Amino acid sequence: AADAIHVLQPVLSGPVARGALCSLPPPRPGWPPIPGEYFVLSHGEGRGVAVSTLGSPDLARALADAAPSKLCITGKTETENIGIEKVIMNTITNPAIRHLVLAGREPRGHLPGRSLLCLAESGVDEAMRIIGSPARRPVLQNVTRAEVEAFRTQVRVVDMMGCEETAKIAEKAEELGRSVSEPRPACACSACAEAPAPPLVELAVVRAIEPESLTLDPAGYFVILPLRGPNLLRAEHYDYQNRLLHVAEGETARSLYSTLIRSGWVTDLLHAAYLGKELARAEQALKTGSPFVQDGATR
Repeated sequence: AADAIHVLQPVLSGPVARGALCSLPPPRPGWPPIPGEYFVLSHGEGRGVAVSTLGSPDLARALADAAPSKLCITGKTETENIGIEKVIMNTITNPAIRHLVLAGREPRGHLPGRSLLCLAESGVDEAMRIIGSPARRPVLQNVTRAEVEAFRTQVRVVDMMGCEETAKIAEKAEELGRSVSEPRPACACSACAEAPAPPLVELAVVRAIEPESLTLDPAGYFVILPLRGPNLLRAEHYDYQNRLLHVAEGETARSLYSTLIRSGWVTDLLHAAYLGKELARAEQALKTGSPFVQDGATR
């Protein structure tokens, strides 16, 4: 039920479990490290609550606008693998976050909310699959077991799935935040020394640049037309002597570009990307009644 509140606090053993809760150092520089569609209200100053609104992105914006005093970060989580990995990395890199509230609608099939509950309760197996998750593919490929255990130790997961009442979620965030509002004293215990925060593995980000020129696809070029009468998209395939070779029509950009590629009329990856973009623009024009002018590919 939407009103039900269920808290999972795993009981772990070993130095990771003991050491991770001994102190509250500041967030790592550049927090949160993983970009995404979320709202950061604080970088840890007395705010120990994160809220995942699962498949309800508008709820995240409403919570951010409400700005509960104990809310640190809120955003959607729509998948049971990459989405959960991002939640893990953006929480364990801010030790102030001690509670993760799950609210909003659970996305069908992916079930990230139920997967997070299973992760908090049982962790992952040898293949990094979330134990007990009913989702389709709850396998975490981009985090380590140490990072998973750090998350399970640091964060209590609070189940408010199904609730989309901003005031009720904000009230819960305030209640949870008050329970961890007092700063924990730093310590030098052996457990903390044995279990430093897991290092982040960072990939280099390639900066996109505009191409100086695009090579022509040997298979020819396309003229794209939105047909407003029959409500169809039309792609006319020409060679470089401007001779019409093929014609394809479809109701959606996806059906049309997949047909063009499957038929072998597109042989260049840049050309395929260009066609996808232009067909999507034509589909939007067809839906809205706005004019469509095809962008020319630069030679």
